[in-house]
Amino acid sequence: MAKLKLGVLGSGKGSNFRAIADAIARGELDAEVCIVISDIADAGILTLARERGIRAEFVHPGRFRTKMEPDREHHLAQLLRDAGADFVVLAGYMRMVKAPLLDAFPRRIINIHPSLLPAFPGLDAWKQAVDARASKSGCTVHYVDSGMDTGEIIARTEVPVLADDTPETLHARIQSAEHNLYPAVLAQLTARAPR
Repeated sequence: MAKLKLGVLGSGKGSNFRAIADAIARGELDAEVCIVISDIADAGILTLARERGIRAEFVHPGRFRTKMEPDREHHLAQLLRDAGADFVVLAGYMRMVKAPLLDAFPRRIINIHPSLLPAFPGLDAWKQAVDARASKSGCTVHYVDSGMDTGEIIARTEVPVLADDTPETLHARIQSAEHNLYPAVLAQLTARAPR
């Protein structure tokens, strides 16, 4: 049976990508990463992919700060299709996904967000939680739709917000929870997916 192929999009250091790649290496996730793409030319996630012998590509986003220009997103979708991606995994990808990608991979794009959605969508969710004096936060894996962190929730993990938490200490604990939750959810999704 062929392994499901994952295309990973990220804009940063790639800690969630590393957690996924490590779960694959340990045999906990029956999948393979076929391509890693970033909108940042020197993103750490691209270095991590190259170190593992995985195809790594930079796609220039164009002139917008929060999304890709449509022709750039068409190109990104084509790269994913050409690589044979079955699922698209957002791992710290800091741009809104729009029609070119959503249409190319319907209900096959997932994201992890550092809050218990629908609470604290958008940027710096851990800071939002501390500023709101929330008693708990966490992380959520969800399907991606055209809204900001509004897609159907797949799974969540709670992380308590401690009285002495700073945004940085809470973020570190949420990231640790993400690194466990994301590979586990992917393992469930890939086990159920048609081959």
